[in-house]
Amino acid sequence: MEATQSPDLATRLALSFDEAAAALHVSRDHFDRHIRPHLRLVQQGRVKRVSVGELRRWVDENEA
Repeated sequence: MEATQSPDLATRLALSFDEAAAALHVSRDHFDRHIRPHLRLVQQGRVKRVSVGELRRWVDENEA
């Protein structure tokens, strides 16, 4: 039987809040206070995640 590997972040469709904060190079606290309120979230059972497309949308809308 083959061991299952987790997909690379580049191929993932949805990220945990910790992964999303890391992808944006901000702290989890900053992400929770200033970014997460502006994102649409993906519900997976009881777990909420952020789609990669939604992160890209936020970055595009907040470019300087």
